[in-house]
Amino acid sequence: MKSILTNKRILITGGTGSIGESLVKRAITDKAKSIKIFSNDENGLYELESLLGKQKNLDFIIGDIRNENTVKTITKKTDIIFHAAALKHVDRCELYPAEAFSVNVLGTQNIIEACIDENVEIAVGVGTDKAVSPLNAYGATKLLMEKLFVTASNFLSKDKHKTK
Repeated sequence: MKSILTNKRILITGGTGSIGESLVKRAITDKAKSIKIFSNDENGLYELESLLGKQKNLDFIIGDIRNENTVKTITKKTDIIFHAAALKHVDRCELYPAEAFSVNVLGTQNIIEACIDENVEIAVGVGTDKAVSPLNAYGATKLLMEKLFVTASNFLSKDKHKTK
């Protein structure tokens, strides 16, 4: 069976995290046309590039999903976006809930708006079990992230856009 990633232009936000890195490896295996690996973790990008080696279809991009202009730029000419970027450590999100909100909610809205503007075929938001009846700032912000994806999906034509 042919993968949905085959010959597609992929963007993975949070591409240096554990889920992001797994998605990158899967996109390589499934022969994606191009893979943009986006992260604010400069060292993580360096280490992942060292691990995977120089490949012409890989683009390692440093930036922050909170930067609307950067997000608009990286989503150009993209078919599928996996949005895995997030602040995810429960204790850090409890100490800095405004930062968690800024990244996990406002950054997600930037991704969604760019997907709509660029007519991205498929956008997948990576959720968490902590969003079910959230007891902490992390869970609450991830619940809002999931709600943003669901709301965007409800308002978009099923023929043009897919969010999950």
